[in-house]
Amino acid sequence: MEESGSIDNLLAARRVLKCSLEKSRDVASEIHKTGSRLQEVNQRLPSLEAAIKTIGRKCSLLEIRGHIKHSVGPAAAVVKVFDAVNELENLLLSDPSSDLFRYLSLVKQLEEALRFLTDNCGLVIRWLEEVEQFLEDRTVDEDDWYLSTLRKSLMILRELQAMEGQSRLSGGPLFDALEKLETEFRHLLMENSFPMAFSSTSGGEKTRNISASSPLAVPVVQKLQAILERIRGNNRIESCIRIYVDVRSSNARATMQALDLNYLDISLSEFESVQRIEESIDLWSNHLEFAIKCVLDQEYRLSNDVFQKVESDVWKSCFAEIAVQSGIQSFIKFGNAITKGKKDAVKLLKLLDIFAALNKLRIDFNRLFGGNSCAEIQIQTRDLIKKVVDGACEIFQELSVQVDLQRESTPPADGSVPRLLTFVTDYCNQLLEDDYRPILIQVLGIHQIWNHKEFEEGILSNEIHKIMRGVELNLDTWAKRYDNTALSCLFMMNNHWYLFKNLKGTKLGDLMGDSWLKGHEQSSEYYAAVYLKESWGKLPSLLSEEGLILFSEGRIVARDLVKKRLKAFRDAFDEIYQKQTEWVVSDKSLRVKTCQNVVEMIVPVYRKFMGNYMILIEQGGASPNKYVKYTGENLENMMGSLFQPKLGKFGSSTKCTHLIGKIKNVVSSHFSSTPAAA
Repeated sequence: MEESGSIDNLLAARRVLKCSLEKSRDVASEIHKTGSRLQEVNQRLPSLEAAIKTIGRKCSLLEIRGHIKHSVGPAAAVVKVFDAVNELENLLLSDPSSDLFRYLSLVKQLEEALRFLTDNCGLVIRWLEEVEQFLEDRTVDEDDWYLSTLRKSLMILRELQAMEGQSRLSGGPLFDALEKLETEFRHLLMENSFPMAFSSTSGGEKTRNISASSPLAVPVVQKLQAILERIRGNNRIESCIRIYVDVRSSNARATMQALDLNYLDISLSEFESVQRIEESIDLWSNHLEFAIKCVLDQEYRLSNDVFQKVESDVWKSCFAEIAVQSGIQSFIKFGNAITKGKKDAVKLLKLLDIFAALNKLRIDFNRLFGGNSCAEIQIQTRDLIKKVVDGACEIFQELSVQVDLQRESTPPADGSVPRLLTFVTDYCNQLLEDDYRPILIQVLGIHQIWNHKEFEEGILSNEIHKIMRGVELNLDTWAKRYDNTALSCLFMMNNHWYLFKNLKGTKLGDLMGDSWLKGHEQSSEYYAAVYLKESWGKLPSLLSEEGLILFSEGRIVARDLVKKRLKAFRDAFDEIYQKQTEWVVSDKSLRVKTCQNVVEMIVPVYRKFMGNYMILIEQGGASPNKYVKYTGENLENMMGSLFQPKLGKFGSSTKCTHLIGKIKNVVSSHFSSTPAAA
């Protein structure tokens, strides 16, 4: 069975091999037939390969078609904008002053065009950079036309993208246009800035009118604002700020320099007199008010108007710098110089004048210099006010002490009213006048608040009473220092009368009261009577008629007595008159009255004596002139000429209503921190 199976397999294999052999013969025959055709195809393969490669590359570029498509639109816009930029640059070569707002519009258009150009170039560049990367990854040959062209395009686009930055650099079209705008900004300011005229009547309604007006017309301000808006958009606002501060500061300085402020730099020791200082303080007050209410108020409002569309602090900084450069701090420096003077009574009035001027401008100071930009001026002003208040209160509290210190000085040798008395009374009246009283009370109140003390009502009147009590004690003390009783009485008569007459109807007189004034009037009358008795009272007794007999047997004795009595009268009169020709009665009415009293006491007695006994002298054979020196008329004229103030002597009958003036020059040293002779 096994052998039979093997034979079958062999037969089957034989059949397969036979069939395969037959098929091989057929294939060989076919190959022989197509050999020539294969050789022809082999010859065409290189060109076909190149064609297939080209077709493959074109098929691959379909992948970046979208990138190309997206970049075409922005690229076309870039070309159009570039043309517009060139046109705008040419237009901006013109002068902005001819049509400022058109020029500003062109600048804005150029800015927008450059910005649009930059943005679109950036967009196109981003799309093409991806294409460039794609081509670089698939291109073997670096000289490929597509890649080379693309890179040139990218280079051009990047140059266009940089045009905005280059235009803003020095020499660039936008840079030059902005510089022209800055020049126009300066031109507008300078063309419309004029120094302000000062007038001594600048206060009141005129000051309000000046403050309400604007130094620049509305159209000018609008042009400045428009320029600033364009400049600010290009980050060049600082340049215009410097221009503005420079021009307006120069204008403010020119205004102030026209006032002739040289006195602000004079030291206190350089002033020739107290009156000169007072005149300078008056000028200082007027000039300060003009500087604050007119000059700086306008600069404050103008800075706000011009820079109102810029950051909020810019205009305040501009104003602060203008204020400093205008010289406002020189006024503060002058006030500080006054506070450094010696602590005398006159200085109190000067300090009150300064406080009044500053207080009058307090609201304006707070408004103008209230911001952080003016912090330095705020500090300096507060420091000046503190010095003024502290100095004034210190002097005021020492007034009565200064009066007491004068007690050791000597009284006037001529018995007249001491300079100290006239000074003190006029000084106290000055303090009580409406110009000073409320200011002094305010200063005292501020000082007590600063020192955490309760304000004392009547502090001013109490101090004045204390001063006047000191004056009265001084008069009593000085009167006792005269060796001559008559001169002492004349001195007291003079001074009591001065206090009564010169203070009646004044603020000081009202404060002291009617009874006080009446008391001085009575005292003056009392001392006038004592003076008359002590000085001239003994002369009538020298012309006594006792023992004079006119009968014949007694004529010789009577003649001798008449001669002796006339000689005694003459010698006594000459002695008294000689002394009293140096004495002074300051008040004219009191002087006339005193002279009349002397005449009434002496002349009638003398005339009667001479009328009764002159005949004895004439009958004696001797010359009457040897014994009779004066006639009644001579005596009356001589007595009527007594007590006249010497030429240039301080103290007249004219009431001094103004402390500021000659009184200060003469007597300020008599009421200072050290005692001085009257």
